[in-house]
Amino acid sequence: MSLKKGEELTLRIDSAAFKGKGVGRIDNIAIFVQNTTPGDLVKARIIKKKKKYREAKLLEVLEPGEKRIPPKCKHADICGGCSWQHIPYDYQLEIKRDQVTDHLQRIGGFKDLMPNPVIGSEQAFHYRNKMEYSFGDRRWLTEEEINSGKEIKDKDVAVGLHVPGRFDRILNLEECYLQIPVSYQIMDFVRSFALENDIPPYNTIKHTGFFRNVAIRNSYHTDDLMVNIVTYRDNESIMNDLKEKLLQSFPDITTIVNNVNDTKSPVATGRYEKIYYGPGFIRDSIGPYTFKIHSNAFFQTNTKQAEKLYDVALNFAAIQPDDLVYDLYCGVGTLTLYTSSKAYKVVGIEVNDVAIENARFNAKENEVSNVEFRLGDMKDVFKDELIAEFGKPDVIITDPPRSGMHPDVVEKLKDLRVSRLVYVSCNSSTMARDLAELAEIYDINEVQPVDMFPQTYHIENVVCLTLKK
Repeated sequence: MSLKKGEELTLRIDSAAFKGKGVGRIDNIAIFVQNTTPGDLVKARIIKKKKKYREAKLLEVLEPGEKRIPPKCKHADICGGCSWQHIPYDYQLEIKRDQVTDHLQRIGGFKDLMPNPVIGSEQAFHYRNKMEYSFGDRRWLTEEEINSGKEIKDKDVAVGLHVPGRFDRILNLEECYLQIPVSYQIMDFVRSFALENDIPPYNTIKHTGFFRNVAIRNSYHTDDLMVNIVTYRDNESIMNDLKEKLLQSFPDITTIVNNVNDTKSPVATGRYEKIYYGPGFIRDSIGPYTFKIHSNAFFQTNTKQAEKLYDVALNFAAIQPDDLVYDLYCGVGTLTLYTSSKAYKVVGIEVNDVAIENARFNAKENEVSNVEFRLGDMKDVFKDELIAEFGKPDVIITDPPRSGMHPDVVEKLKDLRVSRLVYVSCNSSTMARDLAELAEIYDINEVQPVDMFPQTYHIENVVCLTLKK
């Protein structure tokens, strides 16, 4: 069988692959199909042909597998926010563990290394503490709408999430189960406000319009609720009117800010910010530490699971009272502070200057005096000069970005030969690559997956490494 692009076929899905796609095989050629689950018999169309595999679009589920369930959200088949809603949560955790195992064995070469069962989230829905909804003037139309022949009156105003792979198309959300319900309700209110007042959304091609994003933050441990309206222009008249109406309908809102992004950059942050109501930030905590969270500050998206993740890291680190700890890729210092009570001193290193400012502020706010932070690219800062300034660490915690660690950083970790090393990862494939190098010096003792993002294929891991004897 040639399996050419555009060809339709019937396929039995027999396993799940990384990034959440189901996999079937014809003539030993793997065919990846989104929105499927093992056991499904599907009709699909080849959309991409590669030498060793094909990618296909799901056309119809002819026979659902035993594990398939109806998605909770009506947008699940199109939206990229929750690509696994058709899979029961306990089975999601099994698949995620299998994927980590595959990466450890296939990429890392650890044939006998098995990760622990995944630590699941208490909340399978409504677990996010932040959502960024996008405005657009090109609404994604369903096949039913296109084939109906009817005029689509609201096709020029959409608010929701980008359709996967399409920066220019917005899926107009009519429900969402990622954040607490009021999040979607506020988003829908702002959409109605725009339509009623004929205020156009931002156009990414012409760079015209007003509304760009609605971002909602809520605190897990307090009642704080932030609404951040990202606009292309500064217009106090529109914003004051929107503020008054938002507060009338949603009195639980504690702060409203306006980020003005008058650049071509598509990010949901502004070149400058104006506060229209409240303090301009919310507060939340991880463990005993409280954090002031501004509209553009990074904070772990699943607060409760972040505490579980940090507890695992702290347990693996086995920090002693006189230990010097290095926290590589420390971000805003949440994990740095979390470990500080156990250590003599913790040094955090981060490339983002805003994150470092926030980290220093967080340390001061929490009256933590045994932490220091250094700004710079890890491969440039994590060198002998840093060791000479602070001393050789007893424990290192590293939490790199999805791309993993730079080879120079890996070599420095091998050279330092610290007694205990904890690797926190958001990408098990690059983690496995890095661990294969570190295994020359360190024993890989334990791998603990922690699910921060239910209904998606993403999985965090914490790895315990100790120096070989």
